[in-house]
Amino acid sequence: MTTEPDSSADAESRGAASATAPSGGDRPAGGLADTSTGKAKVGVADLIFKNATRTAGVGLLVLIAAIAAFLVLRATDALGANTGNFFTTEEWFPNATPPVFGIAALLFGTMITAAIAMIIAVPVAVGIALFITVYAPRRIASALGYIVDLLAAVPSVVYGLWGLLVLAPHMKGIQSWLTDYFGWIPLFETDRGVGRSIFVASVVLAIMILPIVAALSREVFLQVPSAHREAAMALGATRWEMIRTAVLPYGKPGVISASMLGLGRAMGETIAVALVLPASFNISWQILAPAGNTIAANVANGWGEANDIGRGALIASGLVLFIVTMLVNIIARAIIARRREFLGSAA
Repeated sequence: MTTEPDSSADAESRGAASATAPSGGDRPAGGLADTSTGKAKVGVADLIFKNATRTAGVGLLVLIAAIAAFLVLRATDALGANTGNFFTTEEWFPNATPPVFGIAALLFGTMITAAIAMIIAVPVAVGIALFITVYAPRRIASALGYIVDLLAAVPSVVYGLWGLLVLAPHMKGIQSWLTDYFGWIPLFETDRGVGRSIFVASVVLAIMILPIVAALSREVFLQVPSAHREAAMALGATRWEMIRTAVLPYGKPGVISASMLGLGRAMGETIAVALVLPASFNISWQILAPAGNTIAANVANGWGEANDIGRGALIASGLVLFIVTMLVNIIARAIIARRREFLGSAA
């Protein structure tokens, strides 16, 4: 019994069906295929998750706008009653009659203490992260990782008390040595002796932000593809050359993000700085002199004794800190966006 060959009509119908059927490359990834439109059907769970994330994102923007509006509204009366220039006046007497206050000295102290803290903390934190991820044996790396995470959870008041009672007295020798041998540099010159200075507050802030930057940098360096490291070592690179050519370029956006997070904490730290720094309102580049103040510390010190105008002035200074923090984060995001090519190098 022989099989009849396919008729020409059947062959044409099969060819037409194969021509109209979607190929493997044209199939939508995920979801259910809609035979009428050829598109993927979105499930109910996907819609719920999409709307929830969208609501969370919009809610965050609304919250930030609400905070900014609150600060502006509460600061308006105090700024209207101020008899000084809010941006250039160094004095801070909002409870006086008439009130006179300005943000110049407080903003200067905030920026210089945070900058010195970053200069001290970031190199040490990156070094700790590199040691944990590249050099240390596994057991030692795990123990150091736990210690770093634990230090990041220590309350700020503990750091402040330690800085006031332990660090500040023991820092007098170092500050005197800096004055004796590097007094020709304006930063280390002082005509009022040494004591609880901006330098001491910066060291306390550096110790506070160091575990945060180190922990985040460690996680970033752990994400470096092993193929990158092995390729560098296979080409004859030393361990340092492997770090310089494979690890640091890949992890630089993450290190920048960690540093900006630490900078935000340094600028907004309240209790530790309020305990260490004596409240003064003058701009001085002598970081070893017993003087200085920051916006956050001034809010903590002055809120309890402030009248209505005084509280409005403190809120106005908080508005300035809010704006500065936002600008710092915007600049950080712009820097990271310029190095976006490293983020996709593991794909």
